[in-house]
Amino acid sequence: MSSSSAATPKWKFGKPQILDSILGHIGGTPIVKLNKIGVREGIECELVAKCEFFNAGGSIKDRIGLKMVEDAEKSGRIKPGDTLIEPTSGNTGIGLALAAAIKGYRMIITMPEKMSQEKVDILKALGAEIIRTPTEAAWDSPESHISVAIRLQREIENSHILDQYKNPSNPLAHYEGTAEEIYLQCNGRIDMIVVAAGTGGTIAGVSKRLKELLPNIVVVGVDPVGSLLALPESLNGPVKSYQVEGIGYDFVPEVLDRSHVDMWIKTEDGSSLKMARRLIREEGLLCGGSSGATTSAALMAARSLKAGQRCVIILPDSIRNYMSKHLNDDWMADHDFLDSAMLEVNSKSCWWYDKRVSDLNLNSPMTALPTMSCKDAIRLMHDHGFDQLPVVNSENEVLGMITEGNLISHLRGGRVRGSAPISEVLYGKFKQIKIDTPLGTLSRVFETHHFVLVVSTQKCASSHNQVTEKTVVFGVVTRIDLLDFVMAGIDGKGISRGVSMDLGSVPV
Repeated sequence: MSSSSAATPKWKFGKPQILDSILGHIGGTPIVKLNKIGVREGIECELVAKCEFFNAGGSIKDRIGLKMVEDAEKSGRIKPGDTLIEPTSGNTGIGLALAAAIKGYRMIITMPEKMSQEKVDILKALGAEIIRTPTEAAWDSPESHISVAIRLQREIENSHILDQYKNPSNPLAHYEGTAEEIYLQCNGRIDMIVVAAGTGGTIAGVSKRLKELLPNIVVVGVDPVGSLLALPESLNGPVKSYQVEGIGYDFVPEVLDRSHVDMWIKTEDGSSLKMARRLIREEGLLCGGSSGATTSAALMAARSLKAGQRCVIILPDSIRNYMSKHLNDDWMADHDFLDSAMLEVNSKSCWWYDKRVSDLNLNSPMTALPTMSCKDAIRLMHDHGFDQLPVVNSENEVLGMITEGNLISHLRGGRVRGSAPISEVLYGKFKQIKIDTPLGTLSRVFETHHFVLVVSTQKCASSHNQVTEKTVVFGVVTRIDLLDFVMAGIDGKGISRGVSMDLGSVPV
């Protein structure tokens, strides 16, 4: 057939063939059936996923990043050349940095240290300036990512915090966009929708609009253990850190309207991250950890639905941001999220693999009180050849760690004086193990950590027959301690302190 007689093809995808900029590829994300996980879990209803990782910047937060910038431009609040500052867990920052790069704004991001290195690298590639803050800092403390952003905004001329936590454009982006897309894509047939809450803009906007369109729809909110967004408040335990990024908070953001949410489900790190891996392996959906949390909750909630009904799950972001985290077996094992049967280690090939930390020749650790000055701590570590010190209280309970590198970094950056107590630079994130931990497990930990703290739990009974537990320091183990033990078992003598080798190359 000649080309002149061929029918002219028609565009089927609802967007122009050539977009004005990449910002035109925000919104209009696909909904995909989950064909395996629901069946394998005994779910009768249809499960479908709104794949928000197809947005230009890789997450649902692209929607609010663009919406907040465009609304601020329309109101005259900002103009190209101004500085935008945003406290964020990373994804909103990427959405804003994307818009800033296209539209000509300086972008500064403040974000907690627990957020993945991939997010930092992407933000830097987009031209954003990054300031990291302690993960453990409460939202209203001077060191939090929110407080640091506010301080910067006061110091930098023509700077603005668009503030996803309070900005009405956040839920409005989902009221006008995400919710209506879902309604149209499902032809108005939705019985349940499951949405994770972070700032709360997604669940607030989506739930309000879908309740207007479908009054009988069941809206399920998802909140990680350690956060306090769920209702009733009795569902929330104590605030603590958790590994799933981008959802949950230690305060209730202003934009989080929970009045249209019918029920809340709390999710655990382990089950959430394992489910994210299942979504990748079984459904081919390259999504992040919060998607695993949302899907885990959906499997619980959807058991109340019958065949012929439909449950929509919003998958917020992409695996791209977590390549070194839950996609990585070593990281998962390090955080005790993999079952022993899932670890690809042949323990029979390593004579030392099932030995215990108690078999190592550990010396009593040098510890420091939180009142010690930074200057004295550096001198102490230098004199004794230590790179790190456990910090304990008067009862030997572990408060945290200080490292030589962290101390020097704070001093050089002018963030602390030499006379300041080490409590001001305490590092709260470090790996703890027990005295009976297998050395095989320890070897995997050393693939991502330079040292680990060996701790013991002590029970103390009071005169009122109340029993309390406290964590005390037993020792500090470094890679060289394990290497010494392995080599001593091979040839009967230890290796020198100057030798370095990869455990994977040690003959057994």
